[in-house]
Amino acid sequence: MGYEGILLGMGNPLLDISAVVDDDFLTKYVRSLSLSLSLSLRHPPTHTHTRARVFECFFRVAMSCIFTKFLLGNLGYDIKLNNAILAEDKHLPMYDELASKNNVEYIAGGATQNSIRVAQWILQVPGATSYIGCIGKDKFGEEMTKNSRLAGVNVQYYEDETAPTGTCAVCVVGGERSLIANLSAANCYKSEHLKRPENWALVEKAKYFYIAGFFLTVSPESIQLIAEHAAAKNKVFMMNLSAPFICEFFKDVQEKALPYMDYVFGNETEARTFSKVHGWETDNVEEIAIKISQWPKASGTHKRITVITQGADPVVVAEDGKVKLFPVILLPKEKLVDTNGAGDAFVGGFLSQLVQEKPIGECVRAGCYAANVIIQRSGCTYPEKPDFS
Repeated sequence: MGYEGILLGMGNPLLDISAVVDDDFLTKYVRSLSLSLSLSLRHPPTHTHTRARVFECFFRVAMSCIFTKFLLGNLGYDIKLNNAILAEDKHLPMYDELASKNNVEYIAGGATQNSIRVAQWILQVPGATSYIGCIGKDKFGEEMTKNSRLAGVNVQYYEDETAPTGTCAVCVVGGERSLIANLSAANCYKSEHLKRPENWALVEKAKYFYIAGFFLTVSPESIQLIAEHAAAKNKVFMMNLSAPFICEFFKDVQEKALPYMDYVFGNETEARTFSKVHGWETDNVEEIAIKISQWPKASGTHKRITVITQGADPVVVAEDGKVKLFPVILLPKEKLVDTNGAGDAFVGGFLSQLVQEKPIGECVRAGCYAANVIIQRSGCTYPEKPDFS
């Protein structure tokens, strides 16, 4: 089987800008960061789409902090290391200042892009994966493009003329991290870009599609275009529940895409939220996984398989009305560095074997391997070569 272009991802790209800084650097911003956190929590956005962007940012960056408290629990307190907020305009100078540091690192991120990068890393076949999303027409966008292509991913970004590339400032002091995320251009993707002949050719070439649920907040029309194509051409279409707020606030667009999903990924919290939203009156993850797998499908070519991760507990896989449990790789606590991107990495590892038509057990094993590698490193990064076999 030829693997070039076999897997296509679409989502919200963010460029992590990471650098070691001193206390003075943080002190310069700490007062405004504290005020930002307090104000944003006292006056939450009411418009659904805007609220979704805030929820996504808080969810993504908060989960990356190993020892952080929930953000809502920090109402009114100064920002600390191992904490995270959503950037406001007053914080934007921080990104340029970080970028000017000698030790700065750029890492192409965002949920779907993380998964695609990890799949590409394990596959070790240049151009096996492609990725579509929106960036700004700026130096950070150029860095994102260079970073992704060096990783072997064929990225075809839509460049927004008005919004800067989505970024996440990662300030490291003494091994601890403070994260400030600015989604920006990632939310500006237009389906017209997908319809361009050169981009639709990527869709035609791919046999597997993966999109994180976060993209439902940005371009459900683009998701539907790919979903319908996959169903018509007997290809494999996959999505992730991604976050509880997607299940709650984007229920309608999620339900519209669900019949096309051949694989549904998520974690136990997202699964239980999905169950609650749909009135299933069960918190049992195995039961929920089966119910999701039995949701009516738009195409009968592929049966739906639900894959739910549970942290250190076994991975739940539901298909044909039955559940299988797969153990994860347990890691001593002292080796845990950063859980940011662990779920994304699991999906990437899983996809790397799925596109090779490996059995489900091998897909899960690769997913667990990838997640285990990522949580022992800073950010969603990996060594030059995988040792998965």
